[in-house]
Amino acid sequence: MKFSQYHFTDVVIKNIDNLGFKRPTDIQYKAITPILNGEDVLAVAQTGTGKTAAFAIPIVHNLTVKRAENHSFSPRCLVMVPTHELAMQVADVFKALMNGTKLKALALFGGVQQSVQIDILKQGVDVLVATPGRMFDIASQGFLNFQDVEVLVLDEADHMLELGFLTDMDQLFRRIPRNRQTLFFSATINPKIKDLAYSLVRHAVRIHISPHDPISKNIDHSVAYIEMDDKRFFLEHIVKENPDSKVIVFVRTKVRAERVAKALERVGLSSQTIHGDKDQQERSLTMDNFKKGINRILIATEVSARGIDIPNVDVVVNYDLPEEAENYVHRVGRTGRGDKRGMAISFCSEQEREVLKQIEGFLQKPISVAHISKDEYEATIDFSESAEHDWQSLIDEQNVFEANRKSKVKPKSKRKKKK
Repeated sequence: MKFSQYHFTDVVIKNIDNLGFKRPTDIQYKAITPILNGEDVLAVAQTGTGKTAAFAIPIVHNLTVKRAENHSFSPRCLVMVPTHELAMQVADVFKALMNGTKLKALALFGGVQQSVQIDILKQGVDVLVATPGRMFDIASQGFLNFQDVEVLVLDEADHMLELGFLTDMDQLFRRIPRNRQTLFFSATINPKIKDLAYSLVRHAVRIHISPHDPISKNIDHSVAYIEMDDKRFFLEHIVKENPDSKVIVFVRTKVRAERVAKALERVGLSSQTIHGDKDQQERSLTMDNFKKGINRILIATEVSARGIDIPNVDVVVNYDLPEEAENYVHRVGRTGRGDKRGMAISFCSEQEREVLKQIEGFLQKPISVAHISKDEYEATIDFSESAEHDWQSLIDEQNVFEANRKSKVKPKSKRKKKK
């Protein structure tokens, strides 16, 4: 089936075509019709399968057909997301689909001036894509209410219903109309979250795309056993082996992100970092540089695993394994998106073996091992430009040793021959 065969408005069909969408993906095919019909949906599908368009397309069509007066401060559709980057990316999809419809969308998140966002809200928006913190902040000031919300979307629903966001979500559910359409979309969902999600929907259409294998078939993912202190050498090797590729490197902490960037800098490789200590302007510039290919190596912490939707990411490196097993799915899902193939390699040190077991338990199957022989392992370190025992260092050390040895040798005294 083609998108042109749906009974969308002409302007929506044109915008879909402008985005390069020809045929719906599995998740889009299964989700669009029930959403058009106003049904609640709980959908679980692999990262990179087109979940955003799966809910954005039918929502934009419905809002276009069912025109309503734009009430200031109250959106008709509310999309909740966990990160700034995801808010911007989801809002961009809505804006592209709304071109020529007179509908308006706004990404609402912290780290930037409120005044511009408030001015847009005063004029009225149809779709608000928001992170909880900034949304409730502006609502508390009286510049946002939820009385006209017809559709609620939780994108990355499992994360939005976790402990960190649960109080915010509970507050939201109390403030928005009960007679609404509710849509949950995520790549993973555990039994506890699933029970909570089911309690918030009415006779929801349940959609599972490849539930037994959450990793896209377009991704070749493997694990390599590498000790913690040696990871920088193997990252250097991967980057240099893929000189024209976009690479995302996931690390455990903000401090570690900066250290890895410095390690790459020492061997002549330029990269940029994105994490919670960066202000929004820095984060946006970093993402823009990565998207345009100005920078091709992005080092990110967990907070960005769900907020990076960049086309043509060739390689994902799990420099550190994620502490939460299901986050492995979100990380590797940054590559192999749509019909593109991608590669994901995870470094596992001795200390991370237990985490690897948990990840494989979550996936319900082992991750293929990238076997590295002892000679290959040592060669990767020896030929690194930052290796302390590279060939040039060995030669220099030998020269110093020889010089010191010669300086310590005392000249033999000349004895006179006896006559």
